[in-house]
Amino acid sequence: MRPSHFSFTPSPRGTLVAAALGFVVVLLDVSVVNVALDALRHEFDTDVAGLQWVVNAYTLTFAALLLTSGALGDRVGARRIFLCGFLLFTLASAACGLATSLALLTVARALQGIGASLLVPNSLSMLQRAFPDKLQRSRAVGWWGGIASLALAAGPVLGGLLVAQWGWRGIFAINLPIGVLGIWLTLKYVAADQPGRARSLDWPGQGTAILALTALTTGLMEGGRLGWTSAWVQGVLLVCGMAVAAFLCIETRSRSPMLPLTLFRVPAFAMTSVSGVVVNFAYYGLIFVFSLFFQIEQGMSPAQAGMAFLPMTVVLMGANLAASRLITRMGASRLMVLGLSIAASGYLMLLPVRTDGAYVWLALPMLLAATGTALTVPTMTNVTLSSVDPARAGVASGVLNSARQIGGLLGVAVCGYLVRDTAPAAFMTGMHLSAGIGGLLTLVTGCLWWMGLGAEKCAA
Repeated sequence: MRPSHFSFTPSPRGTLVAAALGFVVVLLDVSVVNVALDALRHEFDTDVAGLQWVVNAYTLTFAALLLTSGALGDRVGARRIFLCGFLLFTLASAACGLATSLALLTVARALQGIGASLLVPNSLSMLQRAFPDKLQRSRAVGWWGGIASLALAAGPVLGGLLVAQWGWRGIFAINLPIGVLGIWLTLKYVAADQPGRARSLDWPGQGTAILALTALTTGLMEGGRLGWTSAWVQGVLLVCGMAVAAFLCIETRSRSPMLPLTLFRVPAFAMTSVSGVVVNFAYYGLIFVFSLFFQIEQGMSPAQAGMAFLPMTVVLMGANLAASRLITRMGASRLMVLGLSIAASGYLMLLPVRTDGAYVWLALPMLLAATGTALTVPTMTNVTLSSVDPARAGVASGVLNSARQIGGLLGVAVCGYLVRDTAPAAFMTGMHLSAGIGGLLTLVTGCLWWMGLGAEKCAA
Protein backbone atom coordinates (compact mmCIF):
# COMPACT_ATOMS: atom_id res chain seq x y z
CA MET A 1 0.00 0.00 0.00
CA ARG A 2 1.31 3.46 -0.94
CA PRO A 3 2.08 5.93 1.87
CA SER A 4 -0.87 8.20 2.69
CA HIS A 5 1.12 11.36 1.99
CA PHE A 6 1.73 10.35 -1.63
CA SER A 7 -1.06 9.01 -3.82
CA PHE A 8 -0.48 7.95 -7.42
CA THR A 9 -3.34 9.34 -9.52
CA PRO A 10 -2.75 9.21 -13.30
CA SER A 11 -3.99 12.42 -14.88
CA PRO A 12 -3.74 13.70 -18.48
CA ARG A 13 -3.51 17.30 -17.28
CA GLY A 14 -0.88 16.41 -14.70
CA THR A 15 1.04 14.55 -17.41
CA LEU A 16 0.86 17.65 -19.64
CA VAL A 17 2.28 19.88 -16.89
CA ALA A 18 5.08 17.41 -16.13
CA ALA A 19 5.95 17.00 -19.83
CA ALA A 20 5.88 20.77 -20.38
CA LEU A 21 8.21 21.38 -17.41
CA GLY A 22 10.65 18.89 -18.92
CA PHE A 23 10.68 20.86 -22.17
CA VAL A 24 10.81 24.17 -20.26
CA VAL A 25 14.12 23.43 -18.53
CA VAL A 26 15.60 22.18 -21.80
CA LEU A 27 14.79 25.35 -23.75
CA LEU A 28 15.44 27.65 -20.79
CA ASP A 29 19.05 26.45 -20.67
CA VAL A 30 19.41 27.02 -24.41
CA SER A 31 18.84 30.77 -23.99
CA VAL A 32 19.52 31.68 -20.36
CA VAL A 33 23.27 31.00 -20.50
CA ASN A 34 23.94 33.63 -23.17
CA VAL A 35 23.50 36.62 -20.87
CA ALA A 36 26.03 35.12 -18.42
CA LEU A 37 28.80 34.86 -21.04
CA ASP A 38 30.69 37.96 -19.93
CA ALA A 39 30.45 36.94 -16.26
CA LEU A 40 31.83 33.51 -17.18
CA ARG A 41 34.60 35.14 -19.24
CA HIS A 42 35.80 37.10 -16.20
CA GLU A 43 35.23 34.29 -13.69
CA PHE A 44 37.35 31.75 -15.59
CA ASP A 45 39.60 34.17 -17.49
CA THR A 46 38.66 32.57 -20.81
CA ASP A 47 38.28 33.68 -24.42
CA VAL A 48 35.42 33.36 -26.93
CA ALA A 49 36.41 29.77 -27.75
CA GLY A 50 36.02 28.80 -24.10
CA LEU A 51 32.59 30.41 -24.00
CA GLN A 52 31.61 28.51 -27.14
CA TRP A 53 32.33 25.24 -25.37
CA VAL A 54 30.06 26.21 -22.47
CA VAL A 55 27.21 26.74 -24.95
CA ASN A 56 27.97 23.93 -27.39
CA ALA A 57 28.80 21.16 -24.91
CA TYR A 58 25.10 21.20 -24.05
CA THR A 59 23.86 21.39 -27.64
CA LEU A 60 26.31 18.71 -28.83
CA THR A 61 25.16 15.92 -26.50
CA PHE A 62 21.53 17.03 -26.88
CA ALA A 63 21.67 16.79 -30.68
CA ALA A 64 23.70 13.60 -30.83
CA LEU A 65 21.52 11.54 -28.49
CA LEU A 66 17.96 12.67 -29.38
CA LEU A 67 17.12 9.83 -31.74
CA THR A 68 18.56 7.06 -29.57
CA SER A 69 16.82 8.45 -26.47
CA GLY A 70 13.44 8.13 -28.18
CA ALA A 71 14.18 4.52 -29.12
CA LEU A 72 15.36 3.84 -25.56
CA GLY A 73 12.02 5.15 -24.26
CA ASP A 74 10.20 2.75 -26.58
CA ARG A 75 12.16 -0.18 -25.17
CA VAL A 76 12.36 0.67 -21.46
CA GLY A 77 9.36 2.96 -21.02
CA ALA A 78 8.94 6.67 -21.70
CA ARG A 79 8.08 7.49 -18.08
CA ARG A 80 11.19 5.76 -16.73
CA ILE A 81 13.52 7.45 -19.23
CA PHE A 82 11.82 10.82 -18.67
CA LEU A 83 12.38 10.51 -14.91
CA CYS A 84 16.01 9.55 -15.48
CA GLY A 85 16.40 12.57 -17.76
CA PHE A 86 14.86 14.96 -15.22
CA LEU A 87 17.02 13.58 -12.41
CA LEU A 88 20.20 13.78 -14.50
CA PHE A 89 19.37 17.29 -15.73
CA THR A 90 18.71 18.51 -12.18
CA LEU A 91 21.89 17.00 -10.75
CA ALA A 92 23.92 18.31 -13.70
CA SER A 93 22.47 21.79 -13.13
CA ALA A 94 23.64 21.63 -9.51
CA ALA A 95 27.08 20.57 -10.76
CA CYS A 96 27.12 23.55 -13.16
CA GLY A 97 26.35 25.94 -10.31
CA LEU A 98 29.12 24.42 -8.17
CA ALA A 99 31.76 24.26 -10.94
CA THR A 100 35.14 25.72 -9.97
CA SER A 101 36.74 25.62 -13.41
CA LEU A 102 35.73 26.03 -17.04
CA ALA A 103 36.50 22.35 -17.72
CA LEU A 104 34.18 21.19 -14.93
CA LEU A 105 31.45 23.55 -16.12
CA THR A 106 31.79 22.24 -19.67
CA VAL A 107 31.51 18.61 -18.52
CA ALA A 108 28.46 19.45 -16.41
CA ARG A 109 26.88 21.21 -19.38
CA ALA A 110 27.44 18.08 -21.49
CA LEU A 111 25.64 16.04 -18.81
CA GLN A 112 22.79 18.55 -18.95
CA GLY A 113 22.60 17.90 -22.69
CA ILE A 114 22.31 14.15 -22.10
CA GLY A 115 19.48 14.80 -19.66
CA ALA A 116 17.79 17.09 -22.20
CA SER A 117 17.98 14.40 -24.89
CA LEU A 118 16.20 11.97 -22.54
CA LEU A 119 13.49 14.50 -21.69
CA VAL A 120 12.28 15.86 -25.03
CA PRO A 121 11.29 12.78 -27.11
CA ASN A 122 9.90 10.93 -24.11
CA SER A 123 7.80 13.89 -22.97
CA LEU A 124 6.02 13.64 -26.32
CA SER A 125 5.61 9.88 -25.92
CA MET A 126 3.96 10.44 -22.53
CA LEU A 127 1.56 12.96 -24.07
CA GLN A 128 0.70 10.57 -26.88
CA ARG A 129 -0.29 7.93 -24.33
CA ALA A 130 -2.13 10.37 -21.99
CA PHE A 131 -4.23 11.86 -24.82
CA PRO A 132 -5.41 9.04 -27.12
CA ASP A 133 -7.94 11.33 -28.85
CA LYS A 134 -6.27 13.00 -31.82
CA LEU A 135 -7.86 16.44 -31.29
CA GLN A 136 -7.08 16.52 -27.57
CA ARG A 137 -3.54 15.35 -28.25
CA SER A 138 -3.06 18.11 -30.82
CA ARG A 139 -4.16 20.71 -28.28
CA ALA A 140 -1.95 19.19 -25.59
CA VAL A 141 1.09 19.27 -27.88
CA GLY A 142 0.23 22.88 -28.70
CA TRP A 143 0.25 23.78 -25.01
CA TRP A 144 3.47 21.76 -24.51
CA GLY A 145 5.22 23.70 -27.27
CA GLY A 146 3.67 27.05 -26.35
CA ILE A 147 4.73 26.90 -22.69
CA ALA A 148 8.25 25.87 -23.68
CA SER A 149 8.46 28.64 -26.32
CA LEU A 150 7.59 31.14 -23.61
CA ALA A 151 10.49 29.78 -21.53
CA LEU A 152 12.84 30.12 -24.50
CA ALA A 153 11.67 33.68 -25.07
CA ALA A 154 11.91 34.65 -21.40
CA GLY A 155 15.35 33.05 -20.97
CA PRO A 156 17.54 36.09 -21.71
CA VAL A 157 15.48 38.44 -19.52
CA LEU A 158 15.28 35.93 -16.65
CA GLY A 159 18.97 35.11 -17.01
CA GLY A 160 19.93 38.76 -16.85
CA LEU A 161 17.96 39.27 -13.63
CA LEU A 162 19.41 36.12 -12.05
CA VAL A 163 22.99 37.06 -12.90
CA ALA A 164 22.43 40.58 -11.57
CA GLN A 165 21.06 39.28 -8.25
CA TRP A 166 23.02 36.08 -7.59
CA GLY A 167 25.82 35.92 -10.15
CA TRP A 168 26.18 33.45 -13.00
CA ARG A 169 25.58 30.46 -10.71
CA GLY A 170 22.00 31.65 -10.27
CA ILE A 171 21.07 30.68 -13.86
CA PHE A 172 21.68 27.04 -13.00
CA ALA A 173 20.14 27.16 -9.52
CA ILE A 174 16.75 28.04 -11.05
CA ASN A 175 16.62 24.54 -12.57
CA LEU A 176 16.67 22.82 -9.17
CA PRO A 177 13.14 23.68 -7.95
CA ILE A 178 11.76 23.12 -11.46
CA GLY A 179 13.46 19.72 -11.56
CA VAL A 180 12.14 18.65 -8.16
CA LEU A 181 8.61 19.76 -9.10
CA GLY A 182 8.81 17.99 -12.47
CA ILE A 183 9.97 14.72 -10.91
CA TRP A 184 7.19 14.88 -8.29
CA LEU A 185 4.51 15.56 -10.91
CA THR A 186 5.78 12.70 -13.07
CA LEU A 187 5.71 10.24 -10.17
CA LYS A 188 2.24 11.40 -9.14
CA TYR A 189 0.37 11.93 -12.40
CA VAL A 190 2.03 10.06 -15.28
CA ALA A 191 0.64 6.57 -15.87
CA ALA A 192 2.97 3.64 -15.41
CA ASP A 193 4.79 2.38 -18.49
CA GLN A 194 3.31 -0.37 -20.62
CA PRO A 195 5.51 -3.29 -21.71
CA GLY A 196 8.21 -1.91 -24.00
CA ARG A 197 8.46 -2.58 -27.70
CA ALA A 198 11.30 -4.78 -28.94
CA ARG A 199 12.98 -1.95 -30.78
CA SER A 200 16.68 -2.45 -31.42
CA LEU A 201 19.17 0.30 -30.69
CA ASP A 202 21.64 1.36 -33.34
CA TRP A 203 24.75 1.66 -31.17
CA PRO A 204 27.28 1.66 -34.07
CA GLY A 205 25.34 4.49 -35.75
CA GLN A 206 25.05 6.35 -32.46
CA GLY A 207 28.78 6.04 -31.78
CA THR A 208 29.83 7.32 -35.20
CA ALA A 209 27.28 10.18 -34.99
CA ILE A 210 28.73 11.33 -31.65
CA LEU A 211 32.27 11.06 -33.02
CA ALA A 212 31.40 13.03 -36.17
CA LEU A 213 29.62 15.86 -34.32
CA THR A 214 32.28 16.10 -31.61
CA ALA A 215 35.10 16.19 -34.16
CA LEU A 216 33.31 18.78 -36.30
CA THR A 217 32.59 21.04 -33.31
CA THR A 218 36.15 20.71 -32.02
CA GLY A 219 37.65 21.44 -35.41
CA LEU A 220 35.52 24.53 -36.03
CA MET A 221 36.08 26.03 -32.59
CA GLU A 222 39.75 25.17 -32.20
CA GLY A 223 40.51 26.34 -35.74
CA GLY A 224 40.09 29.92 -34.56
CA ARG A 225 42.46 29.39 -31.66
CA LEU A 226 45.17 27.21 -33.25
CA GLY A 227 44.81 28.17 -36.92
CA TRP A 228 43.48 26.12 -39.83
CA THR A 229 46.96 24.86 -40.72
CA SER A 230 47.33 23.22 -37.31
CA ALA A 231 47.94 19.48 -37.60
CA TRP A 232 45.57 18.93 -34.66
CA VAL A 233 42.71 20.86 -36.30
CA GLN A 234 43.22 19.18 -39.68
CA GLY A 235 43.40 15.76 -38.01
CA VAL A 236 40.17 16.35 -36.11
CA LEU A 237 38.36 17.46 -39.28
CA LEU A 238 39.69 14.36 -41.07
CA VAL A 239 38.28 12.20 -38.28
CA CYS A 240 34.95 14.00 -38.75
CA GLY A 241 34.91 13.16 -42.46
CA MET A 242 35.74 9.52 -41.81
CA ALA A 243 33.07 9.28 -39.08
CA VAL A 244 30.43 10.76 -41.40
CA ALA A 245 31.32 8.24 -44.10
CA ALA A 246 31.15 5.38 -41.57
CA PHE A 247 27.83 6.65 -40.24
CA LEU A 248 26.25 6.77 -43.71
CA CYS A 249 27.55 3.26 -44.45
CA ILE A 250 26.17 1.89 -41.17
CA GLU A 251 22.77 3.57 -41.62
CA THR A 252 22.47 2.28 -45.18
CA ARG A 253 23.06 -1.33 -44.12
CA SER A 254 21.36 -1.37 -40.71
CA ARG A 255 18.00 -3.11 -40.32
CA SER A 256 16.96 -0.59 -37.64
CA PRO A 257 18.91 2.60 -38.37
CA MET A 258 18.73 5.53 -35.94
CA LEU A 259 18.46 7.78 -39.01
CA PRO A 260 16.41 6.14 -41.80
CA LEU A 261 18.03 7.66 -44.90
CA THR A 262 14.99 6.71 -47.01
CA LEU A 263 13.10 9.58 -45.35
CA PHE A 264 15.22 12.04 -47.30
CA ARG A 265 13.75 10.72 -50.55
CA VAL A 266 10.60 12.64 -49.62
CA PRO A 267 11.25 16.19 -50.96
CA ALA A 268 9.18 17.97 -48.27
CA PHE A 269 10.97 16.10 -45.49
CA ALA A 270 14.40 16.83 -46.96
CA MET A 271 13.54 20.53 -47.32
CA THR A 272 12.33 20.87 -43.73
CA SER A 273 15.48 19.16 -42.44
CA VAL A 274 17.69 21.56 -44.39
CA SER A 275 15.54 24.47 -43.24
CA GLY A 276 15.87 23.36 -39.62
CA VAL A 277 19.66 23.47 -39.86
CA VAL A 278 19.67 26.90 -41.54
CA VAL A 279 17.09 28.55 -39.27
CA ASN A 280 18.86 27.50 -36.08
CA PHE A 281 22.30 28.22 -37.53
CA ALA A 282 21.35 31.85 -38.10
CA TYR A 283 19.25 32.36 -34.97
CA TYR A 284 21.48 30.64 -32.37
CA GLY A 285 24.63 32.04 -33.94
CA LEU A 286 23.37 35.62 -33.86
CA ILE A 287 22.01 35.25 -30.31
CA PHE A 288 25.53 34.25 -29.22
CA VAL A 289 27.01 37.24 -31.06
CA PHE A 290 24.38 39.65 -29.68
CA SER A 291 25.17 38.53 -26.13
CA LEU A 292 28.85 39.39 -26.57
CA PHE A 293 28.02 42.60 -28.42
CA PHE A 294 25.75 43.93 -25.68
CA GLN A 295 28.05 43.03 -22.78
CA ILE A 296 31.57 43.40 -24.17
CA GLU A 297 31.24 46.01 -26.92
CA GLN A 298 28.48 48.14 -25.40
CA GLY A 299 29.33 47.52 -21.74
CA MET A 300 25.81 46.50 -20.68
CA SER A 301 25.19 44.70 -17.40
CA PRO A 302 23.65 41.20 -17.60
CA ALA A 303 20.25 42.65 -16.62
CA GLN A 304 20.51 45.34 -19.31
CA ALA A 305 21.58 42.73 -21.88
CA GLY A 306 18.59 40.58 -20.97
CA MET A 307 16.25 43.55 -21.46
CA ALA A 308 17.94 44.32 -24.79
CA PHE A 309 16.64 40.96 -26.04
CA LEU A 310 13.08 42.00 -25.18
CA PRO A 311 12.00 42.70 -28.80
CA MET A 312 12.83 39.09 -29.67
CA THR A 313 11.19 37.61 -26.59
CA VAL A 314 7.93 39.54 -26.95
CA VAL A 315 7.31 38.45 -30.51
CA LEU A 316 8.23 34.75 -30.21
CA MET A 317 5.08 33.59 -28.44
CA GLY A 318 2.71 35.66 -30.57
CA ALA A 319 4.25 34.62 -33.87
CA ASN A 320 4.21 30.95 -32.83
CA LEU A 321 0.48 31.16 -32.17
CA ALA A 322 -0.12 33.10 -35.40
CA ALA A 323 1.69 30.42 -37.42
CA SER A 324 -0.86 27.76 -36.42
CA ARG A 325 -3.64 29.91 -37.89
CA LEU A 326 -1.80 31.21 -40.93
CA ILE A 327 -0.81 27.74 -42.10
CA THR A 328 -4.46 26.84 -42.81
CA ARG A 329 -4.99 30.06 -44.80
CA MET A 330 -1.69 30.35 -46.68
CA GLY A 331 -0.43 26.79 -46.85
CA ALA A 332 2.82 25.55 -45.34
CA SER A 333 5.09 26.32 -48.29
CA ARG A 334 3.93 29.94 -48.63
CA LEU A 335 4.25 30.46 -44.89
CA MET A 336 7.80 29.07 -45.01
CA VAL A 337 8.65 31.53 -47.80
CA LEU A 338 7.15 34.39 -45.79
CA GLY A 339 8.87 33.45 -42.53
CA LEU A 340 12.29 32.89 -44.11
CA SER A 341 12.03 36.15 -46.07
CA ILE A 342 11.18 38.15 -42.93
CA ALA A 343 14.03 36.52 -40.98
CA ALA A 344 16.51 37.11 -43.81
CA SER A 345 15.55 40.79 -44.03
CA GLY A 346 16.18 41.12 -40.28
CA TYR A 347 19.65 39.58 -40.49
CA LEU A 348 20.64 41.66 -43.52
CA MET A 349 19.45 44.86 -41.83
CA LEU A 350 22.16 44.27 -39.21
CA LEU A 351 24.90 44.97 -41.76
CA PRO A 352 25.06 48.76 -41.14
CA VAL A 353 24.84 48.46 -37.31
CA ARG A 354 27.67 50.20 -35.42
CA THR A 355 28.89 49.93 -31.85
CA ASP A 356 27.87 53.51 -31.10
CA GLY A 357 24.59 53.37 -33.05
CA ALA A 358 21.15 53.92 -31.52
CA TYR A 359 19.50 50.82 -30.07
CA VAL A 360 16.47 51.17 -32.36
CA TRP A 361 18.63 50.26 -35.37
CA LEU A 362 19.31 46.93 -33.69
CA ALA A 363 15.86 46.37 -32.20
CA LEU A 364 14.01 46.39 -35.53
CA PRO A 365 16.24 43.75 -37.21
CA MET A 366 16.03 41.59 -34.06
CA LEU A 367 12.25 41.88 -34.13
CA LEU A 368 12.11 40.79 -37.79
CA ALA A 369 14.55 37.91 -37.27
CA ALA A 370 12.56 36.57 -34.31
CA THR A 371 9.22 36.97 -36.13
CA GLY A 372 10.40 35.09 -39.20
CA THR A 373 11.98 32.33 -37.11
CA ALA A 374 8.85 31.92 -34.98
CA LEU A 375 6.71 31.57 -38.11
CA THR A 376 8.92 28.86 -39.61
CA VAL A 377 9.55 26.55 -36.63
CA PRO A 378 5.97 25.26 -36.05
CA THR A 379 5.42 25.20 -39.82
CA MET A 380 8.45 22.95 -40.29
CA THR A 381 7.10 20.57 -37.65
CA ASN A 382 3.72 20.46 -39.39
CA VAL A 383 5.29 19.77 -42.80
CA THR A 384 7.54 17.06 -41.33
CA LEU A 385 4.69 15.17 -39.68
CA SER A 386 2.42 15.41 -42.73
CA SER A 387 5.11 14.32 -45.21
CA VAL A 388 5.73 10.86 -43.72
CA ASP A 389 3.67 7.83 -42.76
CA PRO A 390 2.10 8.25 -39.27
CA ALA A 391 4.00 5.18 -38.08
CA ARG A 392 7.27 7.06 -38.69
CA ALA A 393 6.13 10.40 -37.26
CA GLY A 394 8.17 9.98 -34.08
CA VAL A 395 11.38 9.25 -35.96
CA ALA A 396 10.71 12.07 -38.43
CA SER A 397 10.14 14.68 -35.70
CA GLY A 398 13.27 13.41 -33.95
CA VAL A 399 15.30 13.92 -37.13
CA LEU A 400 13.98 17.49 -37.47
CA ASN A 401 14.83 18.30 -33.84
CA SER A 402 18.31 16.83 -34.29
CA ALA A 403 18.80 18.87 -37.48
CA ARG A 404 17.78 22.05 -35.66
CA GLN A 405 20.16 21.38 -32.76
CA ILE A 406 23.01 20.62 -35.17
CA GLY A 407 22.26 23.91 -36.92
CA GLY A 408 22.44 25.75 -33.59
CA LEU A 409 25.71 24.03 -32.75
CA LEU A 410 27.24 25.02 -36.08
CA GLY A 411 25.90 28.56 -35.76
CA VAL A 412 27.59 29.14 -32.40
CA ALA A 413 30.82 27.54 -33.68
CA VAL A 414 31.02 29.55 -36.93
CA CYS A 415 29.75 32.90 -35.61
CA GLY A 416 31.87 32.52 -32.49
CA TYR A 417 34.91 32.02 -34.69
CA LEU A 418 34.10 35.18 -36.66
CA VAL A 419 33.89 37.33 -33.50
CA ARG A 420 36.79 35.67 -31.65
CA ASP A 421 38.69 38.97 -31.59
CA THR A 422 36.80 41.26 -29.19
CA ALA A 423 38.62 44.43 -30.26
CA PRO A 424 35.78 46.75 -31.43
CA ALA A 425 36.71 47.01 -35.13
CA ALA A 426 37.47 43.28 -35.51
CA PHE A 427 34.38 42.27 -33.55
CA MET A 428 32.07 44.41 -35.67
CA THR A 429 33.56 42.95 -38.85
CA GLY A 430 32.85 39.46 -37.50
CA MET A 431 29.35 40.46 -36.44
CA HIS A 432 28.55 41.83 -39.89
CA LEU A 433 29.93 38.67 -41.51
CA SER A 434 27.80 36.52 -39.17
CA ALA A 435 24.68 38.53 -40.03
CA GLY A 436 25.48 38.40 -43.73
CA ILE A 437 26.02 34.63 -43.76
CA GLY A 438 22.88 34.00 -41.70
CA GLY A 439 20.81 36.31 -43.91
CA LEU A 440 22.14 34.85 -47.16
CA LEU A 441 21.58 31.22 -46.09
CA THR A 442 18.07 32.05 -44.89
CA LEU A 443 17.27 33.90 -48.11
CA VAL A 444 18.54 31.04 -50.29
CA THR A 445 16.44 28.56 -48.29
CA GLY A 446 13.38 30.78 -48.79
CA CYS A 447 14.08 30.81 -52.55
CA LEU A 448 14.20 27.00 -52.58
CA TRP A 449 10.76 26.89 -50.96
CA TRP A 450 9.55 29.42 -53.56
CA MET A 451 10.89 27.22 -56.36
CA GLY A 452 9.06 24.30 -54.76
CA LEU A 453 5.84 26.33 -54.97
CA GLY A 454 6.41 26.77 -58.69
CA ALA A 455 6.96 23.05 -59.12
CA GLU A 456 3.70 22.34 -57.24
CA LYS A 457 1.77 24.69 -59.57
CA CYS A 458 3.23 23.04 -62.67
CA ALA A 459 2.36 19.59 -61.34
CA ALA A 460 -1.19 20.75 -60.64
